[in-house]
Amino acid sequence: MVGTRSRRTLGIALLAAVTGLGLLAKPPVGTAQSSRGDDGASLLKGALDLHFHMDPWTPERVRGAGIAEVLAARASGMRGLVIKDHNEPTAPLAYHLRQVVPGLELYGGFVLNLPNGGANPAGVEFMATQIRGEPGRIVWMPAGDTEKEVRESKNPNGPFVAVSRNGELLPEVKQIISIIAKHGLVVASGHILPEDALMIFRDAKRQGVQHMIATHAFDLAGKMTVEQMKEAAKLGAWIEFDFRNTLEGGRMDAIRQVGPELCFLSEFWTKVDGAREYAGAAGVGAFAEVMRSHGFTNRELEMMFKDNPAKALGLPVTPENRI
Repeated sequence: MVGTRSRRTLGIALLAAVTGLGLLAKPPVGTAQSSRGDDGASLLKGALDLHFHMDPWTPERVRGAGIAEVLAARASGMRGLVIKDHNEPTAPLAYHLRQVVPGLELYGGFVLNLPNGGANPAGVEFMATQIRGEPGRIVWMPAGDTEKEVRESKNPNGPFVAVSRNGELLPEVKQIISIIAKHGLVVASGHILPEDALMIFRDAKRQGVQHMIATHAFDLAGKMTVEQMKEAAKLGAWIEFDFRNTLEGGRMDAIRQVGPELCFLSEFWTKVDGAREYAGAAGVGAFAEVMRSHGFTNRELEMMFKDNPAKALGLPVTPENRI
């Protein structure tokens, strides 16, 4: 009896010591990283990134992704990417990449910026009708070349691209929206003012556009209030949030108020104890961990990574990729 009591006392003391050191409360670092990686890998499998920048700009500008990141997306099991360049149409690039990167759905788009001719109906029509395989999907309103951005730049008197005048959309913008409707494309708000974005969505709905996106809805020149996001969603627009900063500045609360069923995430650049990388599984897992701690469920995360971007692009949802 004495020996049993002693062993029991020793066991209790050892358990208390281990608990005090936190060894039972937390898994080893390697185990935690592995779990995050597995979690992130599950979310990335079947995910779509509708805002994949491949801008080969000059060195002083922020570099977009390259071929290595396209291959990383495929290796992670992602479903697809929409390639974006503010200053070049990207449907031809998507067409060529499809030939050498099978197993990844690749699409392009057209930004109504100055190098692309601004509000250029002919350019949008060409993308919609003249590129083999119809890889062009999204038409973004100006991004970087809006009046607000130019007026606040180092060259405030420089040229800009307008989409409205005196509270009315310009005729060429309405023509572009009609082309988008005719060919089943997606209209995205780019960096235009929220008031202009809502005008675009109203006219797009009137003309029969089925797919709309409020770009960077919480950021940049087109930053919307939550009420404006809700209005955009009621008009049929999907609300885009950037993966890179969703955990900051009240964005999680905004998603909850709008409803995760109406939002999606894009630009999966991650960083966990290392260099910035595209579609890093551990980084996505760490992101999901924080989102869950704020009440988001696995199903809601799946919707924002997989289902909702597919719907925004007019693609079928693929349930086999769900966790």
